[in-house]
Amino acid sequence: MTTFDWQGCFAPLFDDLDSRGLQHWRILLQQQLHKRFDENPHGDIARWLRALNTLPDLTGVESKLNRSAITLKTGHPLSQEDAEKLEQGLRGLMPWRKGPFDFFGTYIDTEWRSDWKWDRVSPYLSDLGGRQILDVGCGSGYHCWRMLGEGAGRVIGIDPGLLFLFQFLSVKHYVGAKNRIDLLPVRMEDLPAKLEAFDTTFSMGVLYHRRSPLDHLLELKDTLRPGGELVLETLIAEGPEGYSLMPEDRYGQMRNVWFLPSCDTLLRWLDRTGFRNARVVDVTETTVEEQRSTDWMRFQSLQDFLDPDDPSKTVEGYPGPRRATVIADKP
Repeated sequence: MTTFDWQGCFAPLFDDLDSRGLQHWRILLQQQLHKRFDENPHGDIARWLRALNTLPDLTGVESKLNRSAITLKTGHPLSQEDAEKLEQGLRGLMPWRKGPFDFFGTYIDTEWRSDWKWDRVSPYLSDLGGRQILDVGCGSGYHCWRMLGEGAGRVIGIDPGLLFLFQFLSVKHYVGAKNRIDLLPVRMEDLPAKLEAFDTTFSMGVLYHRRSPLDHLLELKDTLRPGGELVLETLIAEGPEGYSLMPEDRYGQMRNVWFLPSCDTLLRWLDRTGFRNARVVDVTETTVEEQRSTDWMRFQSLQDFLDPDDPSKTVEGYPGPRRATVIADKP
C-alpha cells in the first residue's frame, strides 16, 4: 500500500462526531484530511506505511497504558521472525521523540522521558474517568495513551507532524480501544471556532511556539465546555508579573520560540483571557536526563543546546529551560 486510507482510519471518529452533534467538525475535518493526504501527500508516507505494514499481526495482545512505558505484551515470546519484523517496522518510524514504549520486549527509549512530565502533572488533574479530552501538540500520542489508561471516555490528540501519526498508529495497531482514541494531523487553528466539545484540554509544550500566546489561550478556551479544565505546560522565565523573555533569535537552538513568561505573567494572561482559578502546580528544570539523544533518536538533543561551560544557560546565553504547569478552569 502506497496511499494512506485516511477515510477508513478515521471512520469511527467521523461516526462519533456525528453522534455527538459535531457534524460541522466532521465535514471540515474530512476536507482538511483530503487536502493533506490526497491533494498534497507527504513524500515519506509510502515509507512510513511500509514500516507500519511490516509490524507483525499478533494474537492475545494485552496493553498496559498506566505504566511509565506504554506496554504491549502477549502471553508467549515472539518468534524470531516476528521479533525481527517488529524491530524493522519500528526502526522505520524513527526518530522517536515522545515516550517511552515497550513493544513486546522491544523497548523504545525515546528522546523525552514523557512519563516524568506525566508524573508531575497527573496528581493535580481532575478525575479523567469518562471525560472527553483534547491533547494539543500531542506528538506521537504518548500522553493520549496515559489519559486513556486513566479511564478517559474519548481522547483526541492533534499534531501536524505526520510521522507522529504513524508512530501512534503503530501502537493502535495492537490496542483494542479503536473507537476511543485518535490522533489527527491538524493544527490548533484548523479546529472549528467555538467548538466547546471537551471536558479537559491539554496544551503541553506549545505556548512558547505561538507568536500570539493570548490568541492560543483563547483558542484553547474555545475547545472547552463550560466548567472544563485547561492543563497548560510551557517554558517560563524568572521575573515579576508583566515580565516575559522574548529571545532575539533562537532559544536552545529552536527558531520558533517567542515568549517565555514569568509564572505571574502567565497567570495574568489566563485571567485576561477569561480563565478562572488558575494555579501553578509544578515548576521543574528540564535536565539532560529527561531530554537526550538515544538509540531511537540519534540527532542532537538538549545537551547540545546548553552552554558547555555553563549548563545552566542555553548556547545563546539565556537561562536554561524551566517548565511550569498551570491548571485553570473555564467558567
